[in-house]
Amino acid sequence: MKSFSFAPISSPSSKILILGTMPGTKSLELNQYYGHNQNNFWKFMFQILGEEFSNDYEIRKKLLVKNNIALWDVLQFCDRVGSLDSAIKNEIANDFEDFLSTHPQIESILFNGQKAAAFFKKYVHLTKEYKTFTLPSTSPANAGKTFQDKLHEWNIIKTLL
Repeated sequence: MKSFSFAPISSPSSKILILGTMPGTKSLELNQYYGHNQNNFWKFMFQILGEEFSNDYEIRKKLLVKNNIALWDVLQFCDRVGSLDSAIKNEIANDFEDFLSTHPQIESILFNGQKAAAFFKKYVHLTKEYKTFTLPSTSPANAGKTFQDKLHEWNIIKTLL
């Protein structure tokens, strides 16, 4: 199955860029980043940023923009059956040179999981230095750590704002 990533959620004042690998099946179906209700991404963001949780996607996007956080995926396109990153084939990366040139305030890049970091390292070669952090995947498939352990690592966002 051919999969395409979404447009980024960002503003010119974004300071942090969070990168996933590629939207999963449920996210593609809903046309929403982290649309699977068992994915902890949005729960983490609301808790870290001190806001009351909402299922409303427009409120979710505004939360990121209000806090100068951009959200995108490393990959623009891939072939994949299902939602697992391990099933990704024939991948093509997004254009980070262009994106980062239009978002000059970005200082930190956070990867939502090891695969996002690996694909970024494989395909993206930037001239500017950024602080990078590989965080535990918020996916329900990542059962190796508890919710609290993952949230603790994701709290690095507070120090970068």
